[in-house]
Order: sequence, then C-alpha cells, then structure tokens
Amino acid sequence: MDAASSTPFSTLIRIASHEQHTEAENTSFMGDMLGGRLGVGAYALYTAQLWFVYRALEDAAAGLAGDPVAGPFLRPELRRVPELERDLAHLLGPGWRDGLTPLPATAAYAARVSQLAREWPGGYVAHHYTRYLGDLSGGQIIRGTAEKNWGFERKGDGVRFYVFEGIVNPAAFKREYRLLLDAVPADDLEKQRIVDECKHAFALNTTLFHELGEHFARGASDSLSA
Repeated sequence: MDAASSTPFSTLIRIASHEQHTEAENTSFMGDMLGGRLGVGAYALYTAQLWFVYRALEDAAAGLAGDPVAGPFLRPELRRVPELERDLAHLLGPGWRDGLTPLPATAAYAARVSQLAREWPGGYVAHHYTRYLGDLSGGQIIRGTAEKNWGFERKGDGVRFYVFEGIVNPAAFKREYRLLLDAVPADDLEKQRIVDECKHAFALNTTLFHELGEHFARGASDSLSA
C-alpha cells in the first residue's frame, strides 16, 4: 500500500473493492428481484439469508466491544437483527423460524464472519463495513423497490431492515464511519489484509446472490425452502 501515507484508508478500501462491489450489485438475482421479475417469495428468502449473516455479525459484538480495532465500529444504532426479525414475522408469519435454514453460501458467509470475530478483528471490520455502509447506501434502493413492487407500507414492516431510526443524518453518519476507518490502528500490511478481506466479503455476497438466482431459476419463485 504505497499510497497509504497520503490517501485515507476509507478511500483506499472503497477504490480497491470497487470491482467486487460492482459484480455483487450486478448479479442476475438482484436485477430480477429489483426489476419485479421475481415474486415476494424471493425477497423473503433473501431477507431470511440476511438474518443468518447479521446474527453472526451482531452476536460477536459483545466480545469485541473493548477491542481497539473493531470496538469503535459497534454502534447500537446500526443493529439490524431485531428489524430483520420484525420483517420476517411480517413476511412469513409468527412461526417464521420453523424450518428456516441457510443456503450453503449463507452458511459459509456467516461462518467466516464468526471466525474473524474470534480470530481477527480487522477482518471482522472488513465485513462490518461491507454490510452496514451498504445498507445505508444501496440498501435504500432495495427498500424503495420493495415498497413499490409488493405494496409494503413506506418504511413499515417488511422493509424495517433498511430503516435506521437511530440515524437522523445518514450522510453525516457515513462520514463519521469513514473517519473511523481512517483511524484504524493498523500498519500498511494489516490495512492491505483488511482490503483483501473486504474483497472477499463482496465475493461471498456474490456467491450468495448466484445461489439465490439458481434457486429461483429452478422454478421456485414462491418457495422459501432452501
């Protein structure tokens, strides 16, 4: 990372992962879901898969609260698991947990997050950044599309995951988050490792989207069985 001394780390990580980020956004599953070519069942299954990933992210928070690298990023206003559970109850009914299983790509993704939370806080930060800043940015497009396509009440149940009630000014919050990235106590080698893990995080997302696409290509557009 020759430019690390002059370029903010938040800029480096964004530029370095741009290709993987774009690949994840442009998968056929996301295009079909956001284009209204898949039913609400696709959105529900996608939401269910996110629940497994965010449980891994947030179950680790207590153990990382005092960590000098990961600790500053663990802001309570970012927590998504309660909102995901509210959405899933709306989408699937009160027994939504019954029989809900992760797709293989989801299980691998969640396992990677849990492993990093135990073994390498810097890698955990890479996944934290990839998910939460994405939710505050491109995730809002998914929320608006879901409201339009399936008639969810604006910012109501079904799209609560994308509504950050504790963040009054998302743009200011994202600026503060990037400042935290810039202040990460890591040398250039460690920062490069974090960048590489960020790329891996996007790759895990892409694999999940491909798996979801294959699931619905098999004619399971209204099925929630993984």
